[in-house]
Amino acid sequence: MTDRRSFLRMAIMGTAGLLVAGCDRISQSSWGPKVLGKAEGLNRRVQALLAPSSAMAQEFSAADISPVFRPNGTVMPNTPAYQALLANQFRDYKLQVDGLVSRPAMLSIDDLKKLDSRTQITRHDCVEGWSVIGKWQGALLSAVLDHVGVDPQARFVVFHCLDDMEADTPYYESLDLSEARHPQTLLAWNLNDQPLPVPNGAPLRLRVGRQLGYKQAKYIGRIELVRSFADIGDGNGGYWEDQGYEWYAGI
Repeated sequence: MTDRRSFLRMAIMGTAGLLVAGCDRISQSSWGPKVLGKAEGLNRRVQALLAPSSAMAQEFSAADISPVFRPNGTVMPNTPAYQALLANQFRDYKLQVDGLVSRPAMLSIDDLKKLDSRTQITRHDCVEGWSVIGKWQGALLSAVLDHVGVDPQARFVVFHCLDDMEADTPYYESLDLSEARHPQTLLAWNLNDQPLPVPNGAPLRLRVGRQLGYKQAKYIGRIELVRSFADIGDGNGGYWEDQGYEWYAGI
């Protein structure tokens, strides 16, 4: 199994290298977008072999927790909506959950705490090459999905955030339903037994233990169930994916 996984990882890396080397010329051709799209689909299928839906991210002991949990991305959203919530210490915060669901909801942190929750100590791996380990507590995203009732047409969960990456360009991310229902996928309100600090995503952030840091959406304001994210952002499933990053960022 180890040899097989090593071979598959090398195959992915080789394919990625070829795509990067030739992407400028390929993307300018009439057939390039179709080729790149098929390659991305192949990459997702190979990743599924390496990390099936039952695979778990490594969990650690309390002794492994990093002394400082380094924040990634935005550390202080300057949007009026976020600043208003912060000024009131998030007492008015409600998570909007809608889209292809049976029972749209507005959920406070206290409402989320009534759903099934989980505590886990996992590693955060940033695409920039650094890692930290932290203890997370939060609601299972699967419990939130069960609470609102997912329409059979829904395929993806989109996270709309309260921080702007550029003027009028809020951060967003997405998962497929399989990853969203993974037992280590949380909507976390606590880090290391304390309410989330603002730089780490207060009052609520996504934790996807099996993927890189840019998938861990912070400052979540809304969750939307959709059939496709083609009409959201530039249609690639996330802010950084719209800049060229992989949609599936498995570790």
